[in-house]
Amino acid sequence: MVRHFGGQPVSPEDSWNRLLRYAGHWQLNGYGLWAVEELETGIFIGDVGLFEGRRGLGDRFDSAPEAGWVLLPAGHGKGYAREAMNAALDWGETERGWTRTVCMIDPENVPSLRTADGIGYKLFDRQPYKGKELALLERLRA
Repeated sequence: MVRHFGGQPVSPEDSWNRLLRYAGHWQLNGYGLWAVEELETGIFIGDVGLFEGRRGLGDRFDSAPEAGWVLLPAGHGKGYAREAMNAALDWGETERGWTRTVCMIDPENVPSLRTADGIGYKLFDRQPYKGKELALLERLRA
């Protein structure tokens, strides 16, 4: 998983800061990421949701809520990301009235690109971000 997010395992300090960012996002914006648990076992599988990344990738990207999903290997290939993201996107469209969301994916992350395609994201640009060229995708409300 980390090869698509900087190539290094996350330190305890960075994990703590990420947790604070997640909680703060809900407090300040009224939306954010949800934890995903496997129903049969109750095991934490990962995070999915919508957030405001302010990544500086231009108005076409930064003006829309950003979708994100990160699952542990135990959750790969089971449709969890697609199911959870469909629920998050439905929530955003119903509760927030969003008609467009975006996401960015490492072009080498083929499983994530398949998930994005399966939930309706289409490529609109490629841009460098933190030293790597990434695919920028958008989803328009049907």
